Amino acid sequence: MTILAFNGSPRKNCNTATLLEKALEGAASKGARTELINLFDLRYKGCSSCFACKLKSGKSYGRCCVKDDLAPIFEKVDKADALIFGSPIYFGTLSGTMHCFLERLFFQYIEYTPDYSVLFKRKIPAAYIFSMNVGEEKMKEIGYENTFKRLEFSAGRIFGSCRSLAVCDTWQFDDYSKYVSTLFDPAEKARIRKEVFPQDCRKAFELGADMAADVGSATL
Repeated sequence: MTILAFNGSPRKNCNTATLLEKALEGAASKGARTELINLFDLRYKGCSSCFACKLKSGKSYGRCCVKDDLAPIFEKVDKADALIFGSPIYFGTLSGTMHCFLERLFFQYIEYTPDYSVLFKRKIPAAYIFSMNVGEEKMKEIGYENTFKRLEFSAGRIFGSCRSLAVCDTWQFDDYSKYVSTLFDPAEKARIRKEVFPQDCRKAFELGADMAADVGSATL
């Protein structure tokens, strides 16, 4: 059983990465082999709309033809038993790096047929972990949940199922006094980091464990 996690944050040691690591720890506790892939380490662009993955009888039908750093990653996805996508929320949606990755990953598996048939042949669990500096009330007020549901739908349609974990009010700066950030109360941010973020990490651990358990039960 192999579970892959993709970090769409430019930071390898901050909120999104930490949550993904906890999710993979949870998966490993159920016997999964795991790998965390930092997308910012890779050289690639978004979909170029070349349509090689849609060309009748084409050698790349159902596969992205671009030979960049994503080519070996897509091969790993084809063999994986579960996928976790982690991204900070920038301007109400995924980071640009994660968005470009998902464009390339998803588009190759969709056929232009009346029912938009899916070429990914297996059913595997997928999940998103979203991290953001806004609080839960603000997240709901500005409609982030609608974006998350849309992303869940797209991934779930391709891979079979998708869930998500939204982590709010995350810690951004080691020293808030060095930055123009009067929107935030540093003391409250520190409290949330100390008291609430560990609970979020536990939820991420449980998400990974649940996904691995789902894979295990499906193979029995």
